[in-house]
Amino acid sequence: MARFLPLGRAVAENLRDGDTAAFEGFTHLIPTAAAHEAIRQGFRDLTLVRMTPDLVYDQMVGMGMAKKIVFSYAGNPGVGLLRRFRDAVENGFPHPIEIEEHSHAAMANAYEAGAAGLPCAVFRGYRGAGLAEVNPNVGSVTCPFTGEVLAAVPALRPDVTFIHAQKASRRGDVLIEGIIGVQKEAVLAARRAVVTVEEVVDDFDGLHPNLTVLPAWTVTAIAVVPGGSHPSYAHGFYDRDNAAYLEWDEISADRDRFRAWMEENVMRKSDGDFASRVSHLRKARR
Repeated sequence: MARFLPLGRAVAENLRDGDTAAFEGFTHLIPTAAAHEAIRQGFRDLTLVRMTPDLVYDQMVGMGMAKKIVFSYAGNPGVGLLRRFRDAVENGFPHPIEIEEHSHAAMANAYEAGAAGLPCAVFRGYRGAGLAEVNPNVGSVTCPFTGEVLAAVPALRPDVTFIHAQKASRRGDVLIEGIIGVQKEAVLAARRAVVTVEEVVDDFDGLHPNLTVLPAWTVTAIAVVPGGSHPSYAHGFYDRDNAAYLEWDEISADRDRFRAWMEENVMRKSDGDFASRVSHLRKARR
């Protein structure tokens, strides 16, 4: 059952050096605060899994936390490259990393297989795709009923998944609404799951778009972190901070500037700073 914990303790108790960790969110509800806390605590040798690595994985790679990235798209949304990610792949800075690239369909199916307790995902995909030629974790199986050859990838079973959501009830259920990626599947596939939320409520009421509720028994720990998704957005709470993504392109282009920014804006901060960061975004919505 879910326990309500301060974010620092939730991360310390559920993430370990060498873990396979998923910090999931699809443009919306990216668990930035949880990623920053993991950076502050200095974890190493992580296999980082995510369908769409963006700023937070760029930061984690640049700080030397990752030994491997499993992903299906990597970029600064609407802007361009992930410069720290590219520096690690091309130049081995701050150290070399291994990459395992998939299609979105493969990653989504792999999470679903993990959530179902299956060893692999079987689906139609990778026909004529070059990824199958360079990724040894793309295989094929023949359907025993039709003879059709289908793609197969290993199930994703993270040691721990981190997500951000809008609300938690006092009994520990979690509500996610708006654009939803694979947060549900990533939580159900993981051995442990940590959720940061904007607020705690007595119960969920009213109508919600694309409502998903994760029961308390699927979640290990909940941390209340208002603004914990910034600079991505949380539907119903604040908008995406597009300026931050544009600024990141310049900040991350230089190794020294990147490190100085991380020291000032992540290492010396805490999860309590997120609420003040998004206060202007909340006011803009009114």
